[in-house]
Amino acid sequence: MERFNPNLNEGLSNNQVKLRIEQELTNKETSVPTKTIPQIIKDNIFTLFNFLNFGLALAIFAVGSYKNLLFMGIVLCNTLISTIQEIRSKLVIDKLSVITSTKAKVIRNGKIETINNEDIVLDDIILFKAGNQIVTDAIIMEGEVSVNESFITGETELITYKKGDMLKSGSFIVVGNCKAKVEHVSLDNYTNVISKDAKYIKPINSILMNSLNKIIKIISIIIIPLGILLFLNQYSLDNNLKLAVINTVAALIGMIPEGLVLLTSTVLAVSVIRLSKLNVLVQELYCIEMLARVDTICLDKTGTITDGKMEVIKVINLDKKYNLEEIMGNMVNNLEVDNATSEAISKYFKKYNNYEVIKKIPFSPVYKYSGVEFKEGKFIYGAPEFLTKKEIKEVIDNQDNRTLLICHDKKPIGVIVLKDTIRKNAKKTIDYLISQGVDVKIISGDNIKTVSKIAKNAGLTDIRGIDVSTLENLELENAVLKNNIFARVTPLQKKQMVEILQKNKHFVAMTGDGVNDVLALKQADCSITIKNATDAARNVSQLVLLDDDFDSIPSIVREGRRTINNIERSATLFLAKTGYAFLLALIFMIVNFNYPFQPIQLTLTNFFTIGVPSFVLALEPNNNRIKGNFLINVISRSLPTSLTIVLNIVLIAILGNLINLTDGQISTLCVIMTGFTGFLLLFKICFPLNRLRLSLIIVLILGFIGTLIGFKEFFVLTVLNLKMFLFILVLVFISLILFSIMSVLVDKLIKKYPRFFE
Repeated sequence: MERFNPNLNEGLSNNQVKLRIEQELTNKETSVPTKTIPQIIKDNIFTLFNFLNFGLALAIFAVGSYKNLLFMGIVLCNTLISTIQEIRSKLVIDKLSVITSTKAKVIRNGKIETINNEDIVLDDIILFKAGNQIVTDAIIMEGEVSVNESFITGETELITYKKGDMLKSGSFIVVGNCKAKVEHVSLDNYTNVISKDAKYIKPINSILMNSLNKIIKIISIIIIPLGILLFLNQYSLDNNLKLAVINTVAALIGMIPEGLVLLTSTVLAVSVIRLSKLNVLVQELYCIEMLARVDTICLDKTGTITDGKMEVIKVINLDKKYNLEEIMGNMVNNLEVDNATSEAISKYFKKYNNYEVIKKIPFSPVYKYSGVEFKEGKFIYGAPEFLTKKEIKEVIDNQDNRTLLICHDKKPIGVIVLKDTIRKNAKKTIDYLISQGVDVKIISGDNIKTVSKIAKNAGLTDIRGIDVSTLENLELENAVLKNNIFARVTPLQKKQMVEILQKNKHFVAMTGDGVNDVLALKQADCSITIKNATDAARNVSQLVLLDDDFDSIPSIVREGRRTINNIERSATLFLAKTGYAFLLALIFMIVNFNYPFQPIQLTLTNFFTIGVPSFVLALEPNNNRIKGNFLINVISRSLPTSLTIVLNIVLIAILGNLINLTDGQISTLCVIMTGFTGFLLLFKICFPLNRLRLSLIIVLILGFIGTLIGFKEFFVLTVLNLKMFLFILVLVFISLILFSIMSVLVDKLIKKYPRFFE
């Protein structure tokens, strides 16, 4: 294969690019950000629970009890709804991802072109500057840059690369700019070669997902051996094969919370679609959960509280022998405009070109200054604290604004004063977060007085500020926990601050838009940036605000809370069924009684006490704060219901045989009391009642009663006689008492042994 060596100012020609495309030497995407539609369909159909349900359906079909196959209708509906919602979510994400996709600047035919990353070809001349993610391995042909390779090596120290050095894909540029020739594309890139060993991939930290996986794992381990033992027991009770199969299938389908996993993915998919209407791109599905759980949010001042635009309001000359206009004009003419500060300075000073350049010193968020070494002397400007230990009156007098010191070698010769503009709705956003119990911490590279003033103007009260540059590493933890304003923070310290908060059991969100925020964004439980953020910040963030405004954070928090709270309520309904089905299977595996349900009867109770209410409640507005452990919250509500139903059924089975009730009458009583207890749980999780919840409960109860009366033959139910009616009245009274007692006992048990339920 012929390699091209294009002129740095000309780049590849159209014919050369065309040849590379024909040779398939483009930087085509190797990792798909979302599943394909066939993958979504396959993943929703071929699930463990669907396999189990299909196997049970085959058993029912084999013995000819066709109406007991009705449970498969619900399974198919759940699968269909989940698939449709996930496909809708995928289409939304893909559409928004195109809008925010990272672009690259290349030189072709003597012109600078902006192209998609996947359109880069081998030997392209690509332009990199601070904030850019290196998307393909490239050799520096001109310039010098400092690079952070923490995402591929784990090391956070900056590495300086010069002409002839290789830039590795997956890293990002912190300081400087350069022209580089593309050396590898697509699968040949460094990150693809070493991804199995060294690429830093942040694991998904989802309590919800971990809890559901734990439930699935437990059920998958016990369901088959339990089913075999139960079948052998039922077949030994002088039952024919058909009845033994029906009884066993009824027990097992009750244990499978088939709608729970599908409902969870559906609700999360709906959240993605809702957030897209707020111009929010969700790059990681489970971050919706993490934002709902956030109790601490770290706001990067620039670009988050302020709009990221700066304005020079005055320049103070400290030594009249220096012409600051000429000095700054020459620096502006030779330095890259790579942040809001340099943009404001570039607009303010007229460009000069009468100094001879020896070396350029690009800005670094680590040492917080930039400058140029001319033949006429070395001039730099940056944060005063980093350039001199002397107290300068002009700096102190203007510390309510951002101040930069101009130095000739180490001698201060001038002060630049800049003004930040606070975002219009910043105060409203901060007020909302504080009202919701979220601890707001503001982080900045500015001096402490400037940050504190902006924080106060943005609505933050009880200001406790500290200059982080004055702290030793051992002092940082105490400072992070006690304060809410942090000045002169380095990129590494931002990450350390997030780690300290997480170590102290906080769920941390981080907002930021610059290259200096990347490490902290990657570390945070939930990371948020804007569309116009640097490539590196956008690529590592889980949420991208496409309107470039953080005002939508309250809406995102509300959506996250709605999602998790409602999934928690729905999970309670599903796991109550799983709990009593499991306990009943254990009991009827041992005792000499027929299993009291048929599959079609469980379909009836599940539809009215689980299926319909879980779907309706999952989409209801819910802005309550997330409290406690997901699994413990669910078990504390579902287990009392499961135990009450089990005790009811055992009581019905024993007393029913004593007073000579038929199997059909016993089964009918079990269906009625299971439905009644299910409605008790529904009432509990719907409290306090509103119009929607009250209407839902009334409609479901009427529907359940109407079905019992109107379709009793279809659901294999008997007519209630006086003996059965009186029995029900006694059971209702007992159930109310049992439900209260079990709720208290389960709460005490969980408080005493919490780890057992996690």
